Amino acid sequence: MHKALDLARKASGLTSPNPLVGAVVVADDKIVGSGFHPQAGEPHAEIFALREAGDRARDADLYVTLEPCNHQGRTPPCTEAIIKAGIRRVFSGTLDPNPQVAGRGIERLKQAGILVESGLLETECCQLNEFWNKFITTRIPFVTLKSAASLDGRIATRTGHSQWITNEKSRHYVHKLRAAHDAILIGIGTLLKDNPRLTARIPGEKPRNPYRIIVDSMLRTPLDSKVFGPDGRERVLLATKQHDEKKIAPYRNLVLDILTIPSNSLGQLDLAELMKVLGAREITSVLIEGGSEINGSALDNKIIDKICFFYAPILVGGRGSLGMISGHGAETIDHALPIKNITIHNFDDDICIEGYLK
Repeated sequence: MHKALDLARKASGLTSPNPLVGAVVVADDKIVGSGFHPQAGEPHAEIFALREAGDRARDADLYVTLEPCNHQGRTPPCTEAIIKAGIRRVFSGTLDPNPQVAGRGIERLKQAGILVESGLLETECCQLNEFWNKFITTRIPFVTLKSAASLDGRIATRTGHSQWITNEKSRHYVHKLRAAHDAILIGIGTLLKDNPRLTARIPGEKPRNPYRIIVDSMLRTPLDSKVFGPDGRERVLLATKQHDEKKIAPYRNLVLDILTIPSNSLGQLDLAELMKVLGAREITSVLIEGGSEINGSALDNKIIDKICFFYAPILVGGRGSLGMISGHGAETIDHALPIKNITIHNFDDDICIEGYLK
């Protein structure tokens, strides 16, 4: 199953709106076939593994990170291919939360006389598809809040200077995060200050660039912003509260779409409503890379599933320096949001803390 997990990760960022899946066929304690799902519309991992195994699949064991599907989607059901190949036992990492599957794949295999065991390396297999697990059951994207700060929690000095707080290895990891997510979201403040491209740049690789989402309530985004790069028309979404067509019109040829989103009870652009709109577009995951204002808005709107906070071994200080999260925030410590299942990574002297809010 470890091998199947490693195979699945090869397609990180490429399979959306499908899950990441890896599969391995084992006969006489030897791997005779393996595969992973490369992208939506392509054969599933089990099919690639069975093809490679050929006749050796008969009476063999199949290890797959996710319950095999038993329905006709973009591709035929994997259960029937497994049965036809003569597989004797199937080890599944986790049940598929997709309502179209949800145990029916395992049930079909058992009906055909195949021995099935589910839950092998279940925690790892669930984490592999944390984006998919939320999206397929709620139709709302999984949201990761990423921020980088000094040890005293400042993301910029009192003069607004912030590049670079973290080291090169930390920034390389951020580009991997970008490539893994379907979309990157920033607020107008970050765009005006940094004028970022918001692309995924990994040396030696050509990762898929995610959608870039700009939250700009009053449409102040400069028309020559770097985010409107060569592929801007296909990859940029502009979220605004504006209804004035005169203000909207100049952006229509620069972006994929302009999303008019209402205000919430705090007068902010309603990020929870924006997530529903993005989910309707089959955007399964969003990485927020904004400043303290959009971070605070995300917290106030209760849309954050996971945090990824980088800390550099420096102290910034200063009354006017910027903290990581502003917004309305908690009134008392009792109302503060707990972070669970924390993991810590080291990037030379930098520290990265990841954890979950939900």
